[in-house]
Amino acid sequence: MTLIKSISGIRGTIGGKTGDNLTPVDAVKFASAYGTFLKQNSNKEKLTVVIGRDARISGPMIHNLVVNTLIGLGIDVIDLGLSTTPTVEVAVPLEKADGGIILTASHNPKQWNALKLLNDKGEFLNGADGAKILEIAESEAFDFSDVDHLGTITENDAYMDIHIDEVLNLALVDAEAVKKKKYKVVVDGVNSSGGIIIPKLLEQMGVEVVRLYCEPNGHFPHNPEPLKEHLGDICELVVKEQADFGIVVDPDVDRLAFISNDGEMFGEEYTLVAVADYVLRRTPGNTVSNMSSSRALRDITNKHNGTYEASAVGEVNVVELMKKNNAIIGGEGNGGIIYPEAHYGRDALVGVALFLTYLAGQEQSVAELRAGYPQYFMSKNKIELTPQIDVDAILKTMTAKYQQENISTVDGVKIDFAEDWVHLRKSNTEPIIRIYTEAPTQEQADKLALRIIDEIKEIAGI
Repeated sequence: MTLIKSISGIRGTIGGKTGDNLTPVDAVKFASAYGTFLKQNSNKEKLTVVIGRDARISGPMIHNLVVNTLIGLGIDVIDLGLSTTPTVEVAVPLEKADGGIILTASHNPKQWNALKLLNDKGEFLNGADGAKILEIAESEAFDFSDVDHLGTITENDAYMDIHIDEVLNLALVDAEAVKKKKYKVVVDGVNSSGGIIIPKLLEQMGVEVVRLYCEPNGHFPHNPEPLKEHLGDICELVVKEQADFGIVVDPDVDRLAFISNDGEMFGEEYTLVAVADYVLRRTPGNTVSNMSSSRALRDITNKHNGTYEASAVGEVNVVELMKKNNAIIGGEGNGGIIYPEAHYGRDALVGVALFLTYLAGQEQSVAELRAGYPQYFMSKNKIELTPQIDVDAILKTMTAKYQQENISTVDGVKIDFAEDWVHLRKSNTEPIIRIYTEAPTQEQADKLALRIIDEIKEIAGI
């Protein structure tokens, strides 16, 4: 199945049959459901929604369908055009809008696109609201406006610059300190909107930018997920250019990865660790990441006398726990930085600006900074099962097997051992169990994963 409906939105591959893929009909259907949901939950006569998209090839088509569907529902649209996920999140409250839609499939390849849905705070919808939208979509109980009450479109292409200004105005961002360092940075924008906004931010902070794949044409030059195996070109270019470090973002600019000055990966998990280290040094407090993220954040938080908590996987879950625990920074180990002083959403611009300010105050290279953090290594695997196998029963058996250990069942099964951990999560769309492990060495992480896989197979009888 290549059309995935969830509480956070709808994503799928372009083309194919209606209901099986993200076709024009499906885009209109789910835009209609979202607009209908907003109208059902508001007493206002006129609603406004902010729309932005990444640079993927299908963007203009999906964008036109979604915008005009909202117009047909009588909803006014503020059209940001080519934008980023965090830019739309910033724009919604600034415009006092009733919601927002980002048209992006995030780190997925170019054949994918998606509608990511926001509330009036510019935050992702919670599970209950997402479920209501799915119900409305299934019922197709849409009531479109007559000709005298259609919505309007207001185009506003200033929000990338406004977003940059918002970031530069953060108290912990010091552009002047960064300018004095005369840094040179390579940027891989994966030929999407990050290729515009990240270099703009850097140049305003006095950084010399070397651009790599920064033409926003939607032709991704490599798999757009910012993982080591996809980033050979920038790793080589950082060394060739003798740059201070490299920056990689995904197509919608909510995930951030660094390349150290020696051409090695800083580590996607360590983006949040480094930025949190800086924030906690300046403003002590609590942190949150999800259960599949590195223990290194916990260690850094403890070092600064704060409290660390782990949420279920998913940005909306991280944000919910951050609010509950008054966390001053949080995010996800995939390079997602959530800094409430800016807004409650993953934001690569915030991460870049805070990291640069932190680096400017350290008399060491990026590689030396990375070497100073607790060393952990992850192994990410999955085991495919037949549809007849009861995945929930397997997870219950694993919970009972390790009941003497520190266990959480908030999101699948997370087993914390003294030196390492394993997190087991079932997929909602296919009969698989995802297996994440972390340990002080890669060998230990891989060995733990293989052991758990063998145990699951034995329980499942395969």
